[in-house]
Amino acid sequence: MFPLIASIVDGLREFFLSFGVFGLLVWTMIKIVTITLPLIIAVAMFTLFERKVIGWMHVRQGPVFVGRVFGIGWIQPFADTFKLLFKEVITPSSANGFLYRLAPILAIGPAFAAWAVVPFEDGMVLANTNAGLLYLLAMTSMGVYGVILAGWASNSKYAFLGAMRSAAQVVSYEIAMGFALVGVLVAAGSLNLTEIVRAQQGNAGPFEWFWLPLLPLFVIYFIAGVAETNRAPFDVAEGESEIVAGFHVEYSGAAFAVFFLAEYANMILISFLAAIMFLGGWLSPFQGFTDSWLALPGIGWLMLKALFFAFCYVWFRASFPRYRYDQIMRLGWKVFIPITIVWILVAALAVHAEWFVAGA
Repeated sequence: MFPLIASIVDGLREFFLSFGVFGLLVWTMIKIVTITLPLIIAVAMFTLFERKVIGWMHVRQGPVFVGRVFGIGWIQPFADTFKLLFKEVITPSSANGFLYRLAPILAIGPAFAAWAVVPFEDGMVLANTNAGLLYLLAMTSMGVYGVILAGWASNSKYAFLGAMRSAAQVVSYEIAMGFALVGVLVAAGSLNLTEIVRAQQGNAGPFEWFWLPLLPLFVIYFIAGVAETNRAPFDVAEGESEIVAGFHVEYSGAAFAVFFLAEYANMILISFLAAIMFLGGWLSPFQGFTDSWLALPGIGWLMLKALFFAFCYVWFRASFPRYRYDQIMRLGWKVFIPITIVWILVAALAVHAEWFVAGA
């Protein structure tokens, strides 16, 4: 089935590229829609997944009645979306109207643009650029501008306080996240995400993946990703018990839905990137062994790995109380950054001494 799909895709690509620049533009738009629409549906399903898992952890059911199939309310996230889209968007009278409306766009733009360099399988990527890792760091860093503008343009003390908290937190954990990815760069010898996955190939299966030699960076990267997306237990920017709802307290309707979509798209992105950088991406854990009854296409393995990290997001939310702000800053600056710097040096020495050879 999958070879048939691949041949159809190749045929469509050749057909559109035969029309020159216009055909290339149309083919690129088709690929963008092919990534964006499943991502939006994945966000909807992730909200349902989160509510059901947290419900089970709290010994309750979660959404049940809207679109009930097998005791699960499958249509509940779409009902919530339609409710938000049809609600009135109320702009505060004292807000800066232009920046108030621009902030959600600045939040969701980088969250979707970052997916351009994410490889779902070997050759299945929108832009297979050699500066993919650098591009990802740039895109994930830009989302904070939407948060800051939302807090400032709302002209609300609570929103502004949430924006300032978020700015300091995101800037702090971007450094640790960037250093963790530098370790991956040192180990793989490339900024290209496809090459990073290929560098983890080998006969030893999961023991060839970067999670083992870069274990401290792996842990720090994912925890920094949780902090970067303002999720519990690092959700001080949206601390409901402290500052009502944080930076988007003055937003309603479709504008609030856009912020919500951007946050969950970033969570899914971090889950995919953690799988790509440290768990072999689309590579099977049975590589190097005989054919297994668990044989899956590469994109299937990537999604299973990303689902594990998505579950960790929910698990953290259900398990840990919110950190104090000073605790979050201390963890980022005094713990994570020193550890990542030391481990980058260890990885560099190991590669230089050929103790660790990627893809060997």
